[in-house]
Amino acid sequence: MGLISSLNPRRHLSAAIGWSMLAVVALASLVAGNLAASEAERAARESTERLMAQFATQVDHGLGMNLRNRLSIVQATAAQIAASGHKGSDALRLHLDAVQAQFPEFAWLGVADVHGRVMTATGGILQGESVAQRPWFAAAQAGPHLGDVHKAVLLEKHLPRASDGQPLRFVDVAAPIRLDSGGLVGVVGGHLAWGWIDRLQAELLGSLDSKRRLELVLSDGDGVVMVGPQNWVGRTLQAGDDLTEGGTYIVGRHLDKDPDDASLGWKVTVRQAADPALAHVRGLHHTVFATVLLAGVVAALVALAVTHWLTRRLASLAAEAAAVRQGRQTGISVPVGEDEVSRIGATMSELVGHLQREKAALKELNAELDARVVERTARIERLADESRHAAVTRERLRLARDLHDTLAHSLMALLTQLRLVRKLKDKMSEDEFGAELARAEEVAATGLAEARAAITQIRHGTVRENGLAAALRDLLARFGERTGAEATLRAQGWAADLADERAETLYRIVEEALRNVERHAQARSVYVEIEDALAGSDDPDDVAVPRATLSVRDDGVGFDTAVPCPGHYGMLGMREQADLIGAELTVRSAPGQGTEVRAEIAA
Repeated sequence: MGLISSLNPRRHLSAAIGWSMLAVVALASLVAGNLAASEAERAARESTERLMAQFATQVDHGLGMNLRNRLSIVQATAAQIAASGHKGSDALRLHLDAVQAQFPEFAWLGVADVHGRVMTATGGILQGESVAQRPWFAAAQAGPHLGDVHKAVLLEKHLPRASDGQPLRFVDVAAPIRLDSGGLVGVVGGHLAWGWIDRLQAELLGSLDSKRRLELVLSDGDGVVMVGPQNWVGRTLQAGDDLTEGGTYIVGRHLDKDPDDASLGWKVTVRQAADPALAHVRGLHHTVFATVLLAGVVAALVALAVTHWLTRRLASLAAEAAAVRQGRQTGISVPVGEDEVSRIGATMSELVGHLQREKAALKELNAELDARVVERTARIERLADESRHAAVTRERLRLARDLHDTLAHSLMALLTQLRLVRKLKDKMSEDEFGAELARAEEVAATGLAEARAAITQIRHGTVRENGLAAALRDLLARFGERTGAEATLRAQGWAADLADERAETLYRIVEEALRNVERHAQARSVYVEIEDALAGSDDPDDVAVPRATLSVRDDGVGFDTAVPCPGHYGMLGMREQADLIGAELTVRSAPGQGTEVRAEIAA
């Protein structure tokens, strides 16, 4: 009973620690064994992947070398034709027939003149026809060309179809025929049969490793699979496509492409079934797992016995810690020895002293932070007062500048009109004199109206005080009284309630637009609208950003937006103001169709 009681974790800390350590070590042994076996499998998989990548590189280099070789043959044929000086179709065909006889993979060879007309060709195919629109002809005029895989539409009526009934596929090769002087006299073109490339790929793959069952996946520059398993052929490989098929295969790719390589940007992938490649590693997995687990259990049992012996001094250390907590003593004595218990006691003793020092320092820091908060609060309040004063000053300066501009311009025009009347009054008839006085009166009335509008704005507050919609409503009311035109406002959405710098800028844009309507448009009605706009994003993952539009439309005479207007800076000023708040400003107008000024902003 005594032994059983000593092993009860509810009654003895040593038993609890020992059993806990046993559980932890056993679990760690399980995890370690599993990780070791998994690491071995990972290393084997990576080794196989590197081998597959080497195979893919060998296949890619083999394809590139053979394609470059065939391109060199076409270049040599072009050089021979240029050197021989033969221009007759029979002599040229002898060159082509000799090449095709030695290299039967050329399904077709032909010579075209500089205009693209085929002068001669093997089998007489396409002779006399034009190939000027074929990509290989245009590319070969600048230099040797190796084209991509395609179906030779022009050869369909001359060559039999493949065994599956589909048109034959070819790879274009072409080279220019140039004289010693550098002049172009024609192009030698040819089509490499896809059957030859199929055989070449099979030979290259078979020469890699006869003991492995390998699969080749070959895709073109657009990612379309040309060679591979039946369910992959014809598919376009995307970034997320898994050629391992959930780990069933181990895949290696050739990724380091030479920009001068003549392999047409093809991507070569070699893969092998994972089960046979990893069979020996997975057998080792069970052996490693069992060995590590057994070693872990033995180590845990030994740790249990050692822990029972070490925890004898923990009781006295716990009693001293309880005394410190109850305030019966201020420190902990360090147990004698150099083991974990001694180090724990030393650490706890140092920790108690450190906590007391930290407590005193924290109290001092709190007092200092309180003083800083009071100081920062006073500074923020002072800055807020200064900011409000600066804002009021800027608004007063702006209103003063607007009042100066309107009154100064009106009074200058009135003064000019009166001086003209005074100088010419003896030379004008009574009707002309009355007309000039009427124009002077109109200028004076305009200046008075602008002055009243500025004073009204000062009296009734700014845009920031009343909001954008309210300010525009007052602006349109004054515009209607001054011009007699019908002015309508429709404001809805979040932008109608703006009362910040953006609201002031939008207000200035509308004000300038109405000034242009009054001076130039001869409009009977003006319509101002604020509404929410759709956030145009094609990506479903993008977060929609609220936007709004403000538009000013009139039914006036309009103008041609493409014709510049020297000396008029209203439109330029509106665009500059829109740029200040990140708005997009557009102006639509045409003679006789009115004008629309539209600004779009984001929230």
